[in-house]
Amino acid sequence: MAGRPTSKAFADAPRPKLDKATLRKAFRIFRYLRPHRLSMVLGLVLLLITTGLALLFPGLLGQLVDAAKGDAGAQQQLFEGIDRVAMILFAVFLGQAVFGYFRIVVFNRITTDMLNKLRTDTYEHLLRLPMLFFARNRVGELNSRISADVSMVQEALTSNLAELVRQVLTVAAGIVLLATVSWELTLTMLSVIPVVAIVAVFFGRFVTKLSKQVQDKIAESSVIVDETLQGVQNVKAFVNERWEALRYGKVVNEVRRLALKSGHWQGAFVSFIILCMFGAIVLVIWRGVRLMAAGEISTGELVTFIMYSIFIGASIGGIPEVVNRMLKAIGASERLMDIQEETPEPVTLALKQDPLSINGAVRFEHVAFHYASRADVPVLLDVSFNAEPGERIALVGPSGAGKSTIASLVLRFYDPVDGRVVIDGKDAREYDLTALRDRMAIVPQEVLLFGGTIRENIAYGKPGASDLEIEEAAVKANAHSFIASFPQGYDTVVGERGIQLSGGQRQRIAIARAVLKDPAILILDEATSALDSESERLVQEALDELMKGRTSLVIAHRLSTVRDADRILVLDKGRVLESGTHDELIAEVDGLYHSLSRLQLHIV
Repeated sequence: MAGRPTSKAFADAPRPKLDKATLRKAFRIFRYLRPHRLSMVLGLVLLLITTGLALLFPGLLGQLVDAAKGDAGAQQQLFEGIDRVAMILFAVFLGQAVFGYFRIVVFNRITTDMLNKLRTDTYEHLLRLPMLFFARNRVGELNSRISADVSMVQEALTSNLAELVRQVLTVAAGIVLLATVSWELTLTMLSVIPVVAIVAVFFGRFVTKLSKQVQDKIAESSVIVDETLQGVQNVKAFVNERWEALRYGKVVNEVRRLALKSGHWQGAFVSFIILCMFGAIVLVIWRGVRLMAAGEISTGELVTFIMYSIFIGASIGGIPEVVNRMLKAIGASERLMDIQEETPEPVTLALKQDPLSINGAVRFEHVAFHYASRADVPVLLDVSFNAEPGERIALVGPSGAGKSTIASLVLRFYDPVDGRVVIDGKDAREYDLTALRDRMAIVPQEVLLFGGTIRENIAYGKPGASDLEIEEAAVKANAHSFIASFPQGYDTVVGERGIQLSGGQRQRIAIARAVLKDPAILILDEATSALDSESERLVQEALDELMKGRTSLVIAHRLSTVRDADRILVLDKGRVLESGTHDELIAEVDGLYHSLSRLQLHIV
């Protein structure tokens, strides 16, 4: 929302410098071509054929011109020579069209399959990254980067790479063929190339830098749109439509400024190339006409040379733009590889096996923790407690005491800096992470529902669950009655993030989801704090049913919701200050729990 700092992790990504490390990382993307090696070879062969056929055209055109200068007395033989060259030209064009079609189809299939795998691998890798990564990077910007960078790679591999190879081959082969026609004219034409090359390198680097700045600003604008639309309720509630419009407009105007600046330089570059290219052609024609007048070359040879010069000039003029796009693709590839090189969690995306057999005993042994980005700010200090199987443990205390961090450590979103978390007598880090989390469930304060149906959201707790299992879970969560009242019942679409449901309804769907998962360890993170009294009663009844027979960690601000807990842990500044039942703690008149109770009940 307004006023949030902009993440620099990707917006200020380094410009692609063509050193060995950058190229090595960017070229890692070509590992996706390995399954398509034979198709790639076929595509390159077709590319060579079409390029070779294109280079035959100037020579045949010169022969056609010279064929018309034969002996006028042998008219029949003259026409046969002209017709023969014309038929060869037609065959060349036909072959180029056919081979060109198959070249495009082959390269398109290769890049489509390759990018499909790249997208899938990048997304799956993101899913396996730890919470620390998402704490450092904004989700909207990650999404923008992936879509924009993959699109750049797609453009580069679909057309730019083949175009670059074709133009380089055209220039190299064209110069060789020019030398066979006239080495004098070849030297005349080549005298222009160094000047064009030097200017092309200068312009190319500058334009690439500007283009990347434009891409970074576009990514920043996408983040603003993503955040604003996700938080549109707050935008409207605080009447900040104008503020958000100005914030977005500021970034868009910066995009415009950079794009216009880039356009000016690109225009100057293209104009210079055109000037050099046509200037070189005029120079070659002038020199060629003089040689033809001296009888050193024929008219057809001059035509052939001019055509080859045009081919080479067009290729040289196009190479900087193609190289510019390839540099962008290298930068995009580097950023995608940066994401893929982030160290993932040891989770698996394979089919779930039989559930891990645990009773749900949880023990914290002298646990200390701080976030990597704030190593100087301890969150937990020497925290120790036990939760026996089926026991209900409440965590209370002021904001920032470390309650939610304890839940994150149990779920192994993070690991302790010191000490250890023990599950059923075994260090939590020794379990398979996927299998361990599969035996846990969380009902958060702010429930995230996906944009599908109620049935799909409940089934998220157990993908593939039957309709009967889903309804039984909804009944236990006190959700079946309100679901059944909807015209579409369980097929009711909940809307973006569940916006069409009330807070209490969303909470009960989340509880049904947890019931369906049937966890051994349950975490309730202030699951009723944002509800009205009636919704709280219904949700609390559902939670009481859900907690039966399960080890439950209940994080709460409202002390009234934890009176029945088997044990209450009172935290403050990362330490457990008190532990006991409600009656034991309330009797300690000098204790923090007693003080918090007085504040909530307004007892002075």
